[in-house]
Amino acid sequence: MSNRSNRSVVTLVIAYAVTLIACQQPEQASAEASGAVPDTEDDSVMYALGMILGNSLRQFSLSEEELKWVQAGLAAQALGREAAVNPDDYGPQLQKLQRERTQGAAIELSEATKAFLEAEGAKEGAKVFESGLIMQEITPGDGPSPSPTDTVEVHYHGTLQDGTVFDSSVDRGTPARFPLNRVIPCWTEGVAKMKVGGKSRLICPPGIAYGARGSGKIPPNAPIVFEVELLSIE
Repeated sequence: MSNRSNRSVVTLVIAYAVTLIACQQPEQASAEASGAVPDTEDDSVMYALGMILGNSLRQFSLSEEELKWVQAGLAAQALGREAAVNPDDYGPQLQKLQRERTQGAAIELSEATKAFLEAEGAKEGAKVFESGLIMQEITPGDGPSPSPTDTVEVHYHGTLQDGTVFDSSVDRGTPARFPLNRVIPCWTEGVAKMKVGGKSRLICPPGIAYGARGSGKIPPNAPIVFEVELLSIE
């Protein structure tokens, strides 16, 4: 799915989800589905839809108990069941909830991000650049360095600041190839400072990563970390 189409889906889902906090008994929600693993292509498509919906709801910082009610409202609306409340009656409350939760999450994330980047920049061997990029060399390279317009072959492992893996060519077992001027600024700058055969850790502040829009499993305004091995320059 392209970034444009994914954003369109997410925009629709957010608008839809705000109307779905209509409550049945939480026991009616499918508790076992939360830990289910799809075993067919159709189930995987539905699971992916659920992930998009879930990602759009992350801004609300829902507890497990609150999520049960959201699931109950979703089931009632999607399956045409009789709902316990009318969502049209809760517009102001939903707007207040969204405002309070998103503002609180933004403040908390900002403070956590600042502390995380300061800690990473203070580590032994870390270099902090004007852009905010933080680099730690893991293994020195002995080959040439790429220019920002070169196509490179790399192995990488990407995590959030809490260690959650969001993407990894290492886990897939297949190196990635791409022009350095077609990726996030953190990569363009960081990989261009490496040498072939080398491996480095790139800590990317949100401003040179995915910023306020986020991407896939990466929340908005999240710093991200990559371990990158530069295999070759094509």
